[in-house]
Amino acid sequence: MFRNLTFVAVVAVVLALVAGQAIAQQSFTAKPATVAAKTWKVSRTVDGQPDLQGVWANNNATPLERPKELAGRALLTEQEVAALKAKAGELFSGQSDAAFGDTVFLSVLANVSGTKAGFKSTDGETGDYSSVWTVERDWDNRTSLITDPSDGRLPPTTPQAQEKQRAAAAARNRPAAGPEDRSLSERCITFGSPRLAAGYNSYFQILQAPKQVVILMETIHDARVIPLDGNPHLPANVQTWLGDARGRWEGDTLVVDTTNYKPGVFLNVSTEKLHVIERFTRTGADTLKWEITVDDPGAWTKPWTAMIPLRPSRDALYEYACQEGNYGLQGILAGARRDEQLAEKK
Repeated sequence: MFRNLTFVAVVAVVLALVAGQAIAQQSFTAKPATVAAKTWKVSRTVDGQPDLQGVWANNNATPLERPKELAGRALLTEQEVAALKAKAGELFSGQSDAAFGDTVFLSVLANVSGTKAGFKSTDGETGDYSSVWTVERDWDNRTSLITDPSDGRLPPTTPQAQEKQRAAAAARNRPAAGPEDRSLSERCITFGSPRLAAGYNSYFQILQAPKQVVILMETIHDARVIPLDGNPHLPANVQTWLGDARGRWEGDTLVVDTTNYKPGVFLNVSTEKLHVIERFTRTGADTLKWEITVDDPGAWTKPWTAMIPLRPSRDALYEYACQEGNYGLQGILAGARRDEQLAEKK
């Protein structure tokens, strides 16, 4: 994996430049800019647009929501970040269980604060992943990806979404009757879009043409083809897993407006009302600022916004074969039927 040790300094510059947009940005004190940062200019395609092309990685350690232990704190001190990085290197040295998603940050925070001596990974059972599978993360001093609301937490969910979450939790605690009872990602249908999770095949490749932009996601090789022709969205009754995206340039920022999602495809609670606006902006040689605003009145009581700094990678996107030659789902269903037979005998 390509790792650039100047990342924290670059993020400092980025956040300072956008001060005033969120609490984290308002209170951030940037280090002196380097000569390279001062002279850097965005490269452009042959048609004059900012060049966003290449492979970009989302391995940021910052959790989506601000942990309750850090309530009221948008930023950590440099000393606290150093302690978290050191503890992460200790915990995920390959001698322990793996951690994925926001569990990485939460496990490290719990160990540093002394509130938790150890941690468990996804299931903690025999055959579970070891921490050699835990990708090295990029640490900065933010305590949440969410910049709005200012508390760094998701807005309250609607009663409809709460009922959907209860039903999903109940389904997880009973044997699956069929493939439809398993998640979309486990069935190799989609990880959803925009995919916010970091540290698990969380790479994107961007390709540009004068009238289209393509964002290829490593997981399941989902490809988002985004027209720039100014045409309206599809009729509301036409829904897809990745939604209907329409792009436009606002200065040097690529704005992607997406509607027409199938219900449940985003964070497992979204509805057909989901409307997402993404903004991609090159802010340095090694940073692509990705800002996501989510508006779904069927799932959350108000819109919310998150910002993820993507970093360039020298790695290519290899085939994500998923269910091809993978008998996991067949085994899961066979095990469920076996559990039912044992229960009947008892």
